[in-house]
Amino acid sequence: MRGIRIGSAFGIPIRLDLTFLLILPLFAWLIGSDVGNLSLLINDLFGTSIDGEALSDGSLQWILGSAAAIGLFAGVLLHEFGHSLVAMRYGYEIESITLWLFGGVARFKEIPEDWKQEFTIAVAGPLVSVAIGIVAYAGFVALPDSLAPLKFVTGYLALMNISLAVFNMLPGFPMDGGRVLRALLARTRPHAKATQMAAEVGKVFAFLLGIFGLFFNLFLVALAFFIYMGASGEAQQTVLKATFQDVVVNDIMTARENLDVVDEKTSVAELLERMFVERHTGYPVLRNGALVGMVTLDDARGVREVERDAYRVEDIMSDELATIDPSADAMDAIALMQERGVGRLPVVDEQGELVGLVSRSDLVTAFNIIRSRGSLDAMPRSEGGLAQLR
Repeated sequence: MRGIRIGSAFGIPIRLDLTFLLILPLFAWLIGSDVGNLSLLINDLFGTSIDGEALSDGSLQWILGSAAAIGLFAGVLLHEFGHSLVAMRYGYEIESITLWLFGGVARFKEIPEDWKQEFTIAVAGPLVSVAIGIVAYAGFVALPDSLAPLKFVTGYLALMNISLAVFNMLPGFPMDGGRVLRALLARTRPHAKATQMAAEVGKVFAFLLGIFGLFFNLFLVALAFFIYMGASGEAQQTVLKATFQDVVVNDIMTARENLDVVDEKTSVAELLERMFVERHTGYPVLRNGALVGMVTLDDARGVREVERDAYRVEDIMSDELATIDPSADAMDAIALMQERGVGRLPVVDEQGELVGLVSRSDLVTAFNIIRSRGSLDAMPRSEGGLAQLR
């Protein structure tokens, strides 16, 4: 979720996702087309007498709908700044704040694991929404009835910001309430265990929200799906991080002496034969013993069968290499593989020498063994790290 950058504040980039450009006019239309009923709701709640029919005449309803929608998302943006500014005070870096289909997302480079910090960061957003609601209500009370359009907008924003705060505090991890729940659970439990428990509660909440949405509002069904996927994804990421704590690439890579490599002058036909015999789908490519590229099965498939004897590995290999240091964290290797869309990384030391290779299968093997045996120290070792256990 990168979106279009529209500016920054407090050093935090502000972005608009493409879905926001669709949802904003939709919200404006929905609010504008329902000004009459919303006015009745505001009157009932706040004891006023806004003339909804007068506000529904001509283009005024669409102007009010647009103003209310923009004000609503401005409140969402401030809500996310509430999270972000508190997190920054604790030393966390915020990559961006993005407005999208379901509101706003503050993207942290690192998720807080201290329960007190997470609790404070999580409640900061809803507290900002409550503050906005109070300010909007104060404006609503202060405005005379003759300024009914402004009174409608401030009343609507007061109602919606308080509702936003209440909804966000429901235990739907990874919503704010779910993060508060995880923080409280983490007081007496490991962070990973607290995350799993909060995620399970979040999934149940998402299921119930989805059932409710089927009968009343299909938008809630989509939101429930987002909550469910978010809970699952963050739980998996937390388990990965906990499992690979203190594990470095050198622990899990296939060492250079056990590594299958290919020379740049090897024909594509020979390469495919080796892949079939050795059951590998990717090789580091060497030139006079030095790493110059990577070649994969997909690269070889791109050559027509009749030309495979003529083409060499150097003709099809990728020389734009993503490499990693042997002392890097295992989680850094996972992140780099995801970022570059590759299944293996050459491991290169400070002198630029190839010392090994780490692949997804190495990581999966390490994950399964660590989860089964309890720690990396309990695992059988070899010169090739975990490569001999694949």
